[in-house]
Amino acid sequence: METFVVRLWLPDRPGALGAVASRIGAVRGDVVGIDILERGAGRVIDELVVELPDAHLVSTLVAEIGEVDGVDVEDVRPSTEHVLDARLDALETAEVLVSATSVDAVCESLVAHAARDFQAHWCVLAGVDAAEPSVSVGVPPAAAWLHAFVAGSRYSVETPPLVDGGEQGPSGPFSGEQGPDDVAWAPLPAAGRALVLGRKGRPLRTRERHQLAALARIADHRLRQIAMEPYATQPRERSTARRQSA
Repeated sequence: METFVVRLWLPDRPGALGAVASRIGAVRGDVVGIDILERGAGRVIDELVVELPDAHLVSTLVAEIGEVDGVDVEDVRPSTEHVLDARLDALETAEVLVSATSVDAVCESLVAHAARDFQAHWCVLAGVDAAEPSVSVGVPPAAAWLHAFVAGSRYSVETPPLVDGGEQGPSGPFSGEQGPDDVAWAPLPAAGRALVLGRKGRPLRTRERHQLAALARIADHRLRQIAMEPYATQPRERSTARRQSA
C-alpha cells in the first residue's frame, strides 16, 4: 500500500466529507487519518491521510475527488511516518522541550522539531532585537529580512489585550496568527526571541499556526524556568548554612 496526504477544500456542510470518502473508496483508497486545518466562511480545509493500493492511482484519486460539488484538491504528497499523527508529533516535541536542561538544548530542540513537525524548508530562532539568528535549520532569508519581518508583524496592528500576569494573550498579531501563506512565526516574549519558519508550495494554515504558537509558549516557559533555577536553590543553601553554624 502507498500512503498519501491529500489537502483539500470542502464546503462546510453535512455530508461533504462523506461524499469525498465515497469517491476515495471508488478507487480502492482508504482514509486512515484526518486533520482539520482551517474552518470559516463556509469552507473547511482538511488533510486526509489516504492509503492506495498503487501510487499510479493518485491522478485518478484527484479526479474522483474533484467530482464532488464544491471540493477542490490543493495538494497531494507522499506521506512520511510522522505525518500520520501530527498531534502526537506536537506532544513529543513538547516532551522534549520540557525535559531540556539548558538554554541551548531548548533552543536547538525547538528549531529542529518545529522544522520537522511542519515540514519547513527553513526555521530560525532569533533575538527580537538581534541582527543574527541564534539557531537555524535550512537556508533562511537574510537576517535583516527576518528582523524586519518580525518587527513589522509585531507592530503593524494594534496590540492585543493583556492576560493575567501582564503577558500578551495567545491570539492576535503577537501570536503569529497573521502573516503570509508561506511564513509563520511565534514570539517567545520572556526570552526576547521569535521563532520563524518557511514552507514553499503548501500554505501554512490556522491550525498549524496555533500549534507553532503553543510550542513557542512551552519553550518560552521552559527558558524562564531554567533562568530561575539558580535563584530557587539559594534559600535552601542559606538555610543549611544557618543550621551548621548553630
